[in-house]
Amino acid sequence: MQTLHATNSNSQAEIQARKQELRSKALKMRARNLFLQIIVFIAIFGSWEILSSRKIIDPFFFSSPSAILAHIVDWFANGTTQGPLYIHFVVSFEETVIAFLMGVVLGVVAGYALGRSDILSVVFGPYIQVLNALPRVVLAPIFIIWFGLGMPSKIALGVTLTFFIVFFNAFQGVREVDRNLLNNARLLGASKRQLAQHVILPSALTWILSSLHSSFGFALVGAVVGEFIGSTKGLGFLIAQAQGAFDTTGVFAGMVLLSVTALAANWAVTKLEKRFVAWRHTRQ
Repeated sequence: MQTLHATNSNSQAEIQARKQELRSKALKMRARNLFLQIIVFIAIFGSWEILSSRKIIDPFFFSSPSAILAHIVDWFANGTTQGPLYIHFVVSFEETVIAFLMGVVLGVVAGYALGRSDILSVVFGPYIQVLNALPRVVLAPIFIIWFGLGMPSKIALGVTLTFFIVFFNAFQGVREVDRNLLNNARLLGASKRQLAQHVILPSALTWILSSLHSSFGFALVGAVVGEFIGSTKGLGFLIAQAQGAFDTTGVFAGMVLLSVTALAANWAVTKLEKRFVAWRHTRQ
């Protein structure tokens, strides 16, 4: 009995030691990756700053990282000529989030419907392919004519950009569900609702979540492009105003704020993906 207890204790100790070793390796790898990222950042932006300060490249056309940072700080501290910065940020963020949510919901519903029905897929498939082939950015002027310069036109453009990414992933995810799993669930008496809730959607969830990374970016693109073409508020509007005034620094400052927004959203989507498909990361 004592021998068995000692063996179990040794096994537990070995498992803990192995876990600690894996954590240590993971931390070292993260530290190495972060160090390399910082080196690349310093190399790119340091070179840009030096070339601009020494007039090797024209600061009027290329600006400089320090000038861009100072411009962003001034926007935060003193606001823009069109009002406080947070108003423009909130408007763009709200348009992006609404367009993203609507595009995701519509894409999942349509992808599930066409993925489960051969008739719907045959009838509506060609039309979806045609619409997907259309450069949807050209729809921005039409949406502005239809919905005006306000938020609805930007949301509509963002939805058209987001919908197709989510739709094709949801459609493919539904089509890729294991047929044996479906047949076994039917043999156990699962209804259509139970099949959708417990088999089809969980199986397609990985496909759907993988599309969210790029779809939020496209929703942001839709909002900004719509603001750039015609609006009275938003980060795209600030960039358009800076472009009209030949303010390169202002254009870059708006681009930096958009990039930070996209990176924050990508981080949130990654956390969401890990939360809902934790089984995949556990298996790995």
